[in-house]
Amino acid sequence: MNYKSYRITLAFHVLGLLISLLVLAFGIVSPNTYAIVGGIFLTLLLVYRLYHFVLKRFVEMDDFFESVKYRDFSRWFSEEHGSQDIRELHKGFNLVNKTIKSIDSEREAQFLYLQKILEMVNIGIIAYNVESGEVLWANDSILKTLDFPSFKNINFVEKRHPQLYDELFETYHSNTASVTLEMKQETLKVLISDTVFEMEANSFKLIVLQNIEETLNQNESDAWKKLLSVMTHEIMNSIAPISSLAETLETNIQNNLNNPQENPLDIEDLDSGIKTIKRRSEGLLKFAKTYRSLNKVTHLNLASVKIAELFKNIQNLMQPSMESSGIKIDFSLDNPDLEIKIDTYLIEQVLINLLLNAIDACQNKDNALIQISAQKKINGNIIIKVADNGKGIPEEIKDSVFVPFFSTKKTGSGIGLSLSKQIMLLHKGRIQIKSAEGTGTVISLLF
Repeated sequence: MNYKSYRITLAFHVLGLLISLLVLAFGIVSPNTYAIVGGIFLTLLLVYRLYHFVLKRFVEMDDFFESVKYRDFSRWFSEEHGSQDIRELHKGFNLVNKTIKSIDSEREAQFLYLQKILEMVNIGIIAYNVESGEVLWANDSILKTLDFPSFKNINFVEKRHPQLYDELFETYHSNTASVTLEMKQETLKVLISDTVFEMEANSFKLIVLQNIEETLNQNESDAWKKLLSVMTHEIMNSIAPISSLAETLETNIQNNLNNPQENPLDIEDLDSGIKTIKRRSEGLLKFAKTYRSLNKVTHLNLASVKIAELFKNIQNLMQPSMESSGIKIDFSLDNPDLEIKIDTYLIEQVLINLLLNAIDACQNKDNALIQISAQKKINGNIIIKVADNGKGIPEEIKDSVFVPFFSTKKTGSGIGLSLSKQIMLLHKGRIQIKSAEGTGTVISLLF
């Protein structure tokens, strides 16, 4: 800010006062009556003008500070009248007022913006003065949750619902807590947290309240829907091969009844097929019981099973489906006496899932082949592999295939692989995938 004119004017006043004092001193020494009278008059005049000159600037500043004190930043100081230094001083005042008004406007806009956001969120928020109980701010969500009209003091809640008042305003929740509020006509499950903060020498308490009753009900409903979807998926996976095998056996029996000589009935095959259907049906029932509490299973019905027998059961069950699809399936086992300790019914379910995925991957593939093999590693671990020469898994989705309900199939539920992974984890094992798009997929079960 330019104070050059102020300094020059002040210098002239001081210089004039000095000259008048010299004239007065000269008159006293001479002695000269005219010099004395003229010196006194001139000195008094210049002292008055200097006092008025300085006082006027202080009055202007005091006037500005008074407006600041009462937060009156709307006042405009004239920049066209008065001396040059006064006009410059007014420009400075106006600039300060303009800056503060701009800051206030921005702060008010931010406050309105924040207020709108807090009003839109589905979480109840209230802030109040701890000493007086006066409500600083409360959004519509908390009024709706508590079924209260707008109120200015929390004493309103105390008079209307003392128990609710104690839980909300008297109890301190240092961490987010789940609380059941007893309302007039219902109980309400909510999450509540609060904190105390200081502002302008006053203590305020901020309470955040989230109604989780609807969320819990929705989550429960979604969980049931997902459970039904999973159960339907797994039951259909087991029923399809059972139905196919039963149809094959029925055809063989019917052909034998119509023409016994040309269609002799192989009793061993019939017995094996019926046993397979019976055993897989029992496994399906056991699976349905197990899945309901799959996350809580701590004990599996483990038994030492020969892998050759496991493969034979799977082959008997899946062979009719494989033949109808035109896909060749090959079972290979290095050691026919190789045994593994597993829950047979659950691992059969895993292998059925993997085989059905392999069949789907090999559709419309020339010379389609699925290979199931087992071997024992040097460290004693056993690996069962299901390999196909189908279309493979794209690299970009390979990490997502175990995510529940993720599926690239139009009719898929995205459940089979995620459930297979959970079953392997129950066996303290792992499941791994190696796949190349257009070449095929190898899924390994590591025990």
